[in-house]
Amino acid sequence: MKLDLVSPSIREIHGLDPYTVTFPDILDQVHPDDMDFVSKAEAKAFELLMGQVAPDNRKKYKVSYCFRFKTADGSYQLFNHQAIMLTTNKEGLQSKALNIHTNISHLTDKNNYRLSIIGMLGEPSFLNISVMDENRLPPATKPMFSKREMDVVRLMSQGLTSAEIADQLCIAINTVKNHRKSILQKSDCKNSGQLVAKCITEGLL
Repeated sequence: MKLDLVSPSIREIHGLDPYTVTFPDILDQVHPDDMDFVSKAEAKAFELLMGQVAPDNRKKYKVSYCFRFKTADGSYQLFNHQAIMLTTNKEGLQSKALNIHTNISHLTDKNNYRLSIIGMLGEPSFLNISVMDENRLPPATKPMFSKREMDVVRLMSQGLTSAEIADQLCIAINTVKNHRKSILQKSDCKNSGQLVAKCITEGLL
C-alpha cells in the first residue's frame, strides 16, 4: 500500500501531487460505480495467479482491466490499468509492482468489465474473465493472434501504413495486407481503430 515512485504526469492528468499522493488518494479517483468491479478484478487476479501460476512464473504476467478514473477537470474517463509483479517474497507473494494507467477515452468509452491476465515470454494467457462469475478459475486461453500477427497489430497501433510495417518487419507488403485482413476477421473488427481499442481493453497492447 506504499507508493515509491509516481509519474509527474499524475498532476496534469489527475490534479494530484506526485510527491504527496497516497494509495488511498488514487483509489478515491476511481468512479464509485466501478469500485466493486475493480475490487473483484484484483481479487480474481490474485486468486488466479496464486492458484494456477507457479511462483517462479508469476513475474511473467501482466494484469489488465479498465475502469473510469477521475481526471483533473473533474470528469470521469475510461482508463486501462496494467500491473506487472516486480518482486516477490519468499512465499511467492507480490511485494512490489509496476502499475501503468493509460487514458483510452479517445479510443472508446465502453468498458467490457473483463479481466485479462497476459502471459509474457511464452506463458499462456487468461483472457476476458468475468470477475462477477464465482465459478472455478478459467483455463488458459488460446492466443487470438499469432506472434507475427501481434507484431503487425503493435505497428498498426502506432499508425504505420502497410508499406511501413512491411519495411519494419522485412516482409512483403502483400503479406502485411494478408495479416491485416486475417487480424480483422479474427477480432471481428471492421477497422484499425476498432481493433486497437479492442486490443487495449483486452490487455493485448
